Amino acid sequence: MLKIAEYVRLDQPRLMRLLRQCGVDHAVLRLPEREDGTMPDDPAAVTAAVREVREAGFSVEVIEPLPPFERVKQGLPGRDEEIERIHGLIRTMSELGVPVLCHNFMAMHGWGRTRWAERGRGGALVTGFDVDDLEEQEELISAEQMWANYEYFVCAVVPVAEQYGIQLALHPDDPPIASYRGVARIMTTPDAIERAMNLSDSPAQGLAFCQGTFSTMGVDVPSTIHRFADRIRFVHFRDVIGEPNRFTETFHDEGQTDMAKAMAAYVEIGFDGPMRSDHVPTLDGEDNTHPGYETLGRLNAVGYMRGLWESAVSARA
Repeated sequence: MLKIAEYVRLDQPRLMRLLRQCGVDHAVLRLPEREDGTMPDDPAAVTAAVREVREAGFSVEVIEPLPPFERVKQGLPGRDEEIERIHGLIRTMSELGVPVLCHNFMAMHGWGRTRWAERGRGGALVTGFDVDDLEEQEELISAEQMWANYEYFVCAVVPVAEQYGIQLALHPDDPPIASYRGVARIMTTPDAIERAMNLSDSPAQGLAFCQGTFSTMGVDVPSTIHRFADRIRFVHFRDVIGEPNRFTETFHDEGQTDMAKAMAAYVEIGFDGPMRSDHVPTLDGEDNTHPGYETLGRLNAVGYMRGLWESAVSARA
């Protein structure tokens, strides 16, 4: 059975209480940042964070994101030391019984937007992207370099993840454009994702299927779910209106994807992993301190996902 989950942080205890009240039993854990903005990967800190979330009533299904590993992504000296820390985190997750580690391979910049408070339905605030808002920059890292660095990561990390029974879940690049602020992006099409998955036939080499990013790519989301059926380890359930160079994020029920058909596709492939909402609108009364991750939109999303899932399962019975 699919595990409807939500993204939790230790500094949001009220959100955790509300999620439990709404029937959410599964958590995707963001490890707590230190004062300097880095994330812990030492066993004691990770164990303490997992224990706190479990004590709040959740089963921890995913750690997301993988603590920063920019030297690996950029192919810089010191990357082997970062890989050793990743190995340590994998061992700790195995000991704790946390099965999925979500990561991306976007160097220097994570998920990017140029507009963080566009007006959406009823005045809700949503994020948007327009490539024309970006200043032109010279190439800093090429696609060839990024692929070489990613292959190095796969060769160094996937065998250890398999050894310890941990599933890696690769998130596609967001936005899925060829270059972002001078840095090549390589996980931008289904064919590119397939190339990444084909670097290893290990069950540890998996995919975080971000529906919003695949929708932005302009593909048919339900058929793409079927295409990657044997690789999907984790799902981000969201949607957009637009295409890679210009798009706006939406409420789950007003984007360009048939979300009911998407949910039915997960039932058809027998997906039983964790699924969480992602990048929800900021609703009235919320201050938009965390665009895409305020509380009310997530509670709305939980009910929407649960309803779609129950309907899809019923139709399949």
